[in-house]
Amino acid sequence: MKRKLNKYLWQAPLLFLSLAVIGFQFYPLKRPPRSYHHVELFEGIEYTRRIRAVPRRLVIHTITIDLTTPGIEFLVTPTEPGIEIAARTTSAFLHEFGAQVAINGSFFEPFSARAPWDYYPHAGDRVRVNGLAISNSTAYSEPHEAWPMLCIAGGQVTIDRTLCPPETSQALAGNRMLVENGAAVEHADRSRHPRTAVALGGEGTKLMLVVIDGRQRRYSEGVTLAELADIILELGGHMAINLDGGGSSTMVAAGPRGPELLNAPIHTGIHMRQRPVGNHLGVYAQPLVGP
Repeated sequence: MKRKLNKYLWQAPLLFLSLAVIGFQFYPLKRPPRSYHHVELFEGIEYTRRIRAVPRRLVIHTITIDLTTPGIEFLVTPTEPGIEIAARTTSAFLHEFGAQVAINGSFFEPFSARAPWDYYPHAGDRVRVNGLAISNSTAYSEPHEAWPMLCIAGGQVTIDRTLCPPETSQALAGNRMLVENGAAVEHADRSRHPRTAVALGGEGTKLMLVVIDGRQRRYSEGVTLAELADIILELGGHMAINLDGGGSSTMVAAGPRGPELLNAPIHTGIHMRQRPVGNHLGVYAQPLVGP
């Protein structure tokens, strides 16, 4: 009898944890509502939440940055050259470096997500960023020959297939071009996931940060790469690249009480749980001027 009792006592914490996970899964408290919302967050930065029911339920988040606005600056997560970077959530990055808005960045490794309590990386664990990464004019990751890049050099923001300009101060890589010269790029991948992308408008004066929620039935079920490209074209994108998606897709903004989630990330099956990722794209802007 004592042996059986000890067995059940040992299993009790695991059962409690499993019930907690199930509770998080089916009782999400803080997801943004499925309703249209548009607001000017900072000088030159606007946020829009769009809702769709076709081809399936979607929640689309867009931050539009007017690159001609004084005070707009960018930061890719910094680290020491040649050293693996410490993983952070997007909210932790925004708080640590004092940015006004931020999204998750490039693909990274190693990564695993076996269970809500068994995943890698945790915050502070070391990872390697895939593709070119430049922060404050220092590169800490090598270019991938087939991966396009977002490059920021002085006041110019470009999306390039080959190399960033020599004077580039900030850069990060995506794994695929989505839109090139105003046309969607064909992709065979038809899987639906949460997605993160960056896109430039036709005149190069607007940068759009796009996050689409997914893997959340009856809320937002995710999109294919082709669908993501079509959405970006509808938003006016002329050049766009796909960044790390899935459980990494996160968009945050600075609020009066600290970083605020704008989207509904899902990491290890738990709604509103942020994944620590390799790097991020942060944007600095001036506060809104009152009337």
